[in-house]
Amino acid sequence: MLPRRRHPISTQSTPPLDACCRGGVGGAGDNDPVSLYRDEAIVLRTHKLGEADRIVTLLTRTHGKVRAVGKGVRRTSSRFGSRLEPFMHVDLQLSTGRNLDIVTQAETLGPYGRAVCEDYTLYTAGTVMLETADRLVEAEREPAVQQYWLLVGAVRALSTREHAVGLILDSYLLRALAIAGWAPSFTDCARCGEPGPHHAFAIASGGAVCSRCRPPGAASPAPETFALLASLLAGDWSVADASAERHRGEGNGLVAAYSQFHLERQLRSLPMVERV
Repeated sequence: MLPRRRHPISTQSTPPLDACCRGGVGGAGDNDPVSLYRDEAIVLRTHKLGEADRIVTLLTRTHGKVRAVGKGVRRTSSRFGSRLEPFMHVDLQLSTGRNLDIVTQAETLGPYGRAVCEDYTLYTAGTVMLETADRLVEAEREPAVQQYWLLVGAVRALSTREHAVGLILDSYLLRALAIAGWAPSFTDCARCGEPGPHHAFAIASGGAVCSRCRPPGAASPAPETFALLASLLAGDWSVADASAERHRGEGNGLVAAYSQFHLERQLRSLPMVERV
């Protein structure tokens, strides 16, 4: 009988020891170093994931828009499930994942969700704000500090009813669009720059237009409506709060049309807003 031949062990097929400790060749294991970071955020929207998890879309102060998973937050025993709801202003600790980050801690900074969600008028106006912020900050992980602070201030003002709900919403929309580069003009002509005031408003042209630049179909708001819109854009609340209901209604329509034109899509939540 011939002796059994021994085959040499191939070193190419055996992963090195340090690779095994890392969880295998080309893959991540349980012992991988975890990258943690902390940031403030306002919750834009949520989606169910599995039986107990939730995907949370956040607008953060330093990391821009982030999508993360809240594990087990839909269970009644969750420690911070109620903090990961729309309109909530939170301080979060997250771990970086391959596709989605994971929320590991959450502390409340502003409990605006309860006050907003208990009132239908506040809720519909607030939903428009969240949807607008989500649309304007399209790319993930690109800082949008101005949009973040504007949204936080608007949701806070909404939850405490600092001003009329429609005025807060219109002011937010105008200022958010201005930050994004679509600031409307309410005094000088938006096309030729001729000093105003003018009597026509053309959405596609960028606001007030003179008689020479006025396109067919341009609106003709009252001078008081122009003054109201200018005060909402500038944050002059003494003028805005003193405005008449008729001019507020006229301004509502102009702001809604202007917002949807420059966002290039319809805001799904806007038709649900209750205008008082």
